[in-house]
Amino acid sequence: MDFDQLTLVMRRLALQAGDKIMEIYQSPDFDVRAKSDDSPVTAADEAADAVISAGLSAAFPDVPLVTEEQAATHEQAVSTFLIVDPLDGTKEFIKRRGDFTVNIAYVVDGAPLRGVVYAPAKERLFYTDAAGQTVEETGPFDKEATGTQTALSVSTPDNDALLVVASKSHRDQATDDYINKYNTADMKSAGSSLKFCLVATGEADIYPRLGRTMEWDTAAGHAVLAGAGGDVVRFDDHSPLQYGKPGFENPFFIAYSPDVKLQ
Repeated sequence: MDFDQLTLVMRRLALQAGDKIMEIYQSPDFDVRAKSDDSPVTAADEAADAVISAGLSAAFPDVPLVTEEQAATHEQAVSTFLIVDPLDGTKEFIKRRGDFTVNIAYVVDGAPLRGVVYAPAKERLFYTDAAGQTVEETGPFDKEATGTQTALSVSTPDNDALLVVASKSHRDQATDDYINKYNTADMKSAGSSLKFCLVATGEADIYPRLGRTMEWDTAAGHAVLAGAGGDVVRFDDHSPLQYGKPGFENPFFIAYSPDVKLQ
């Protein structure tokens, strides 16, 4: 894989998809439908998916593509592939809360090596550069040329005063019970894959997820966090979270700065 090309293509497609999403987000009204698993889908999900899928297939025709919005791609058995969630946080989108993201990742042998997370409503863009270092780019964003970048690194946490981020739409008692095992200084809620990015920037130390997620929900955020020095592990045995699993469903997991003393 040419990582220089991959970075430029993923970044450009995320920005283009973000434009499509914001056109619909800023419209007076949009339709919301239910998929077969009862999760919501909008025209924004589909428009963003069309842009990203076409762009990735043209640039990397020999790399398998897995995307949330195309059920046929979920039947593959792959360990090296591109994986897309064109609009993560559809519930946040529908409620017009802004915490939604475009997510594209490249997985090699089950590990997400490169990724981009773009939050168009918040104008925040995170991605791994060609060397695998995570950066946050500040706008305005030119689709053909990168702007000012800041290299990201996870925090050195104070285990007596941890900064925790948790899901805005999927918070439950089990999550609260787990968080209560730690000494916390601050708790914030965020939607979509932005939670990984907050750990990557040092705005949070740990993000536990005790709920159902799919690989397309997490791969790009996982890559962004890993490129900033963070880790994502299974909740049950603290082994690395792997990708390319049958059905692309994740177990519960913990995303964190490595100096956090996991419970």
